[in-house]
Amino acid sequence: MTNYMDNEEVMSLSRDCDVISVPYGEKQTLKKGTEVQLMQAMGGSYTVYTSEGMFRISGTNADAIGKEPEPLPLIPANISDSDFENKVWEQMKTVYDPEIPINVVDLGLIYNCDIKKDDKDDYCVSVDMTLTAPGCGMADVLVEDIKERIALLPKIQTVNVELVLDPPWSMEMMSEAARLEAGLI
Repeated sequence: MTNYMDNEEVMSLSRDCDVISVPYGEKQTLKKGTEVQLMQAMGGSYTVYTSEGMFRISGTNADAIGKEPEPLPLIPANISDSDFENKVWEQMKTVYDPEIPINVVDLGLIYNCDIKKDDKDDYCVSVDMTLTAPGCGMADVLVEDIKERIALLPKIQTVNVELVLDPPWSMEMMSEAARLEAGLI
């Protein structure tokens, strides 16, 4: 087995695996037996490095690298609207930038989250988010990740994630914890 970096987990794919290239966001398939080095495992997705470049493996394909998918989120039947909103924010915090080990909420990429209950007591969620850079190739991937993570919650009827670039993102939008983790304070 080729060792790409010291002290990093290297494994071979147990099956063909759909991946997304980082930072370009292009869908590809890595073949069974491809050696991958695990670079980041956060929020149920994995960023791996191969001889072909860097890729993101979704949690639904975790078995291809010998990992267990994360369990579905559970909520009590009598959850309050404010507690449900907290669960939505928790779900968004499981979405990580594939190049920076910080979640999209702490990065300051979520500008707004509006949650409304419909007449069947199901929830409709609308999120406004931005990117750290307007030309980010991972934009569609991050939008879909947020939609998928929120949609995992019971009682979700619809999820809409709108990409907005105004106001432009800046490092000041990061949480204090994120700035500390990134070495900016």
